[in-house]
Amino acid sequence: MNYKLIPSLFMAIAATFIFHACNQQPPEPAQGEWIRGSEAEKTAMIEGQFRGFDMAMVETDYRYSELYWAGEDENWNYAVYQAEKIQVAIENGLQRRPLRAPSAENFMTIALPAMQAAAESGDRQLFDESFQALTKQCNMCHALEDVAFFTVKSPMERRSSIRF
Repeated sequence: MNYKLIPSLFMAIAATFIFHACNQQPPEPAQGEWIRGSEAEKTAMIEGQFRGFDMAMVETDYRYSELYWAGEDENWNYAVYQAEKIQVAIENGLQRRPLRAPSAENFMTIALPAMQAAAESGDRQLFDESFQALTKQCNMCHALEDVAFFTVKSPMERRSSIRF
């Protein structure tokens, strides 16, 4: 075998691979069943499904109610869980709507941590006081956001089948 040809043969093979790699078209973006279009269009569609702060408030309302009933039942682990989930729901909403953060600041830094501590303590009186303070902060936040007509009050009926 002529070993002088090996470098030339190697260069020819490498050039062929490089040529084919450079001439390949980029892969088509993945398309879903209903999430279709360009990457920007798909991102806008997904963001539309998450919506703004209203969906965070729907979840918060549910968890607020469950928090109340957890306190009524003295189911402290469930109360702690719901308070933590309220925090996650609000944080997710603020990520989508950061301009709402100043209105939610007292709720997130004072009222909700106090509520979490009260639930962790298992002290019914402290829980009730903290729940009332949390409710006031809900209404303050709504007032700051010009939706004071969203008046939050302690729930009167259970919506969930979870019981202690």
